[in-house]
Amino acid sequence: MGRDTVNEICQALPGAERSDPWGGGHDAWKVGGKMFACIGVANDGVSVKTPSVEDAALLIEMARAVKAPYFHRSWVRVDWEAVPEEELRDRIETSYGIVFGGLTKKKQRDIAGG
Repeated sequence: MGRDTVNEICQALPGAERSDPWGGGHDAWKVGGKMFACIGVANDGVSVKTPSVEDAALLIEMARAVKAPYFHRSWVRVDWEAVPEEELRDRIETSYGIVFGGLTKKKQRDIAGG
């Protein structure tokens, strides 16, 4: 697995858009203008949002992720070589759901097509 796998997972999510906001080869995935996944130039994993700081700490303690540099403590970086694809997909989809859920109801309807 790697960058291509993460990009395929993210691209399949409704309203997901990729950008490179800092230049230099980042893949920042956003929904409704809010980031839910980011691949850095180090190409060593994907940073995703977790439901809470406590969830992030638990994933780190269980060695399923590490602290995502430069992000809030509720974000972790998942090494795509260290977890099965199903788990990687779940982490990305959970992050997407958290961010999507924080959008206005109007934006959610616009993205969902309803």
